[in-house]
Amino acid sequence: MVNILINGKEKETISVYDRGLQYGDGLFETMAVRNGNIYLWETHWQRLMSGCERLSITLPDKKTIEKEIALLCLNESQLVIKLIVTRGEGQRGYPFSNTQSVTRILSSHAWPNYPEYYQSEGVAVCYCETTLSENKKLAGIKHLNRLEQILARNEWDSDEFQEGLMLTTQGHVVDGTMSNIFAVKDNVLITPDLSLSGVAGVMRKTVIKLAKEIGISICEKQTSKAELEMADELFLTNSLFGIWPVKMLAKTRFTQIGKVTKLLQEKVNELGK
Repeated sequence: MVNILINGKEKETISVYDRGLQYGDGLFETMAVRNGNIYLWETHWQRLMSGCERLSITLPDKKTIEKEIALLCLNESQLVIKLIVTRGEGQRGYPFSNTQSVTRILSSHAWPNYPEYYQSEGVAVCYCETTLSENKKLAGIKHLNRLEQILARNEWDSDEFQEGLMLTTQGHVVDGTMSNIFAVKDNVLITPDLSLSGVAGVMRKTVIKLAKEIGISICEKQTSKAELEMADELFLTNSLFGIWPVKMLAKTRFTQIGKVTKLLQEKVNELGK
């Protein structure tokens, strides 16, 4: 079985001069394979296109990527596929050449062993001390520079919490280390504005679209810790696990899974069938 393809070839090494290694100069997508197909593939591709445009990285050929993904998914019904696109090899120093030979890395991974009760009973979430920087040029895209998330995720190493929320230095909640956050207040769906920071998740975009289709009001805004703690419902989104209700945020407990959360879970699960 093929597990890794680098520029279409089975190997596990890249050049030490690759700018993805040297500077984190690239983008990535982590995608769920369900029933042998990439779940929400077009949404992942649109985000990759946006990221390549913003970073002035040459977009790989879509059909080539799809053929390589199909090879990795051969005879597999459920997998995780990671796609990395870097600017390719370059000379020492930050300036990049206008002539690029991008590196594309595709790898397959086992499905994460998340307990099923995370979806039915909810998860516990903490606040992280590590803050997120603000940069309109990078906000929303999934670039390779993940040091802030790495530091934040390693602030806890127990089963007490399943996720941590990250804030800006001004105290605005942005997202989780691997997820986006939604609150429900008076039947309005609230999610942090990501115009200056954070990752605009594929599942986040999908949930917003589904909510609009079924008539749920959406509000994207700067969000404080107090607003989350006063919410009627809270849930996390991620392209692999879908929707996890939040049963506890720091010291605030949510006694039951809310009706909006349950409804959106049902809609998301229907898409994956």
